[in-house]
Amino acid sequence: MIHPSQRDKENEPAYRREASGPMCRPPFLGGNKMVRPVIAGNWKMNKTVAESVDFAKGLRDALTAATVPEVIIAPPFTSLGAVAEVLRGSSIRLAAQNLHEAPKGAFTGEISAGMLSGAGCTHVIIGHSERRTLFGETDARVNLKLRTALAATLTPIFCIGETLQEREENRMKPVIERQLKEGLNNFSADDISRLLIAYEPVWAIGTGKTAAPAQAEEVHGLIRGWIADRYGKERAAGIAILYGGSVTPKNVVDLMRQPDIDGALVGGASLEVASFVQLVEYQNIQGV
Repeated sequence: MIHPSQRDKENEPAYRREASGPMCRPPFLGGNKMVRPVIAGNWKMNKTVAESVDFAKGLRDALTAATVPEVIIAPPFTSLGAVAEVLRGSSIRLAAQNLHEAPKGAFTGEISAGMLSGAGCTHVIIGHSERRTLFGETDARVNLKLRTALAATLTPIFCIGETLQEREENRMKPVIERQLKEGLNNFSADDISRLLIAYEPVWAIGTGKTAAPAQAEEVHGLIRGWIADRYGKERAAGIAILYGGSVTPKNVVDLMRQPDIDGALVGGASLEVASFVQLVEYQNIQGV
C-alpha cells in the first residue's frame, strides 16, 4: 500500500517535486516553502499623513525581530515620505501603489520611479485590478511599468487575476496565461527573479468573498507552472506568489497552508494595526 504522504508527493507538480538544493529554505506553515512568506498591505485611497504615521508607528512597535514574513505596506503617495521616516531602521518595507513608466514629463497627476525611490520606497504595486478596470491599464502598459520599476531597482508586485464573468465562462486559465505572457513579455530569468506576483481574483476584492483555498491554490499552481515551463523549475520555486482577495485573520491560515501560496496582498484588513499584525503573525493564530 502507498503511504498517503508518498502519494501526495507523487501528485505534486514537477517543478516543486524536483526543486531542491540551495533554493530550499526552512519550512514555513503550509509545507516546504521555497521562499520567505510576504504579507503586504495595500491601503488604497485611505489615511491622511497623520493617520499613516500613527499606523506605521503602531506596526513598527508591534513587530519583533522574530517576525517570520517579510512585511510591506503601501500608503497613499502623500504619506510615503513621512512613513519612510517612521520605518527607518526597521525591517518593514515601503511600497507605492502605482507608478508612471516615464522618468519625467508632462503627465499631470502621475509619479515616477525616481520619485518613489527618493521617497524611500523599495516596492511598487503594478497592474492591480482596480488600475486595470477603473483606469484602463492594459497588459502592454503593465509590461512597461514593470520594466521601469526594475530599472529603478524597485521590486514590483505584479498583479494578475480574472473577473467573475471570466471565471464563470471557464476562461480563468487563458486570462491568467495572457496576463503573464504579455505582462512579462521579453523578461529574462533574472528579471523574473526580481519581482513578486500577486493573484487577485477580481470578484473577491473588496466584496467580502474569497476564493476557497483549493481554488486559490489551483491558480497559484498554474502561475508557478507557467513560470517553470519558461524559466526553469528553480526560478519558479524561488518566486513568491501572493494571494489577494479579501484576506482576513479568519481565512489567512487556511490560505497559507496551500503549497503554492507564499503570502498575501491585503486590502481592508491592512487598515487597522491589530488585524494586520494578526495576518503578519498568522503562525500564532490559535489552532495552528
